[in-house]
Amino acid sequence: MENHLQRQLTSMKRSLFDQGYLDEQFVQLEDLQDDTNPNFVEEIVTLFYNDSAKLIRNIEMALQNNPTDFEKLDDYMHQFKGSCSSIGARKVKNECSQFREYCMAGNAEGCIRSFQQVKQEHATLRRKLETYFQLAKQVHHV
Repeated sequence: MENHLQRQLTSMKRSLFDQGYLDEQFVQLEDLQDDTNPNFVEEIVTLFYNDSAKLIRNIEMALQNNPTDFEKLDDYMHQFKGSCSSIGARKVKNECSQFREYCMAGNAEGCIRSFQQVKQEHATLRRKLETYFQLAKQVHHV
C-alpha cells in the first residue's frame, strides 16, 4: 500500500512541475523539511495563502480606484510575486509579471484581465497543493 501511495505522490509532484505550476524553489523548501518538522512545507504554503489573500483584497480595492494608481498596484503585485517566488509558485509568479507589465504600460483594462488570471492560477495551485499535501500525509502515516 505504501509503495503505491508513494508512487502516486511522486507522480503528482512531477505533474505539478511538468505543467509549470511549481519550480525548483518548492524542492528547496522540501529539502528543509525533516522529521522534527514534517509539515514544514505545508505550513509555509498555508502562510503564503493567508498573506496572499490580504494582498489580493488590497489589489481588488486598488483596481476600483479611479484614476488607477498603477504605482500602488505594482507595489502590491511586486510583493505578491515575491511571495510566489518564495514557495516556487511558477505559474502564479508568471501571471504576476504579466500584470506588472500592464501596470508599467498604464493599461487598466489589461491589469483587470491579468488579475483574473492571477487569481485563477492562485486558486488552481491551492487546490492542487491541498490534494498533494493530503496524499503526502497518507504516505507518511502508513
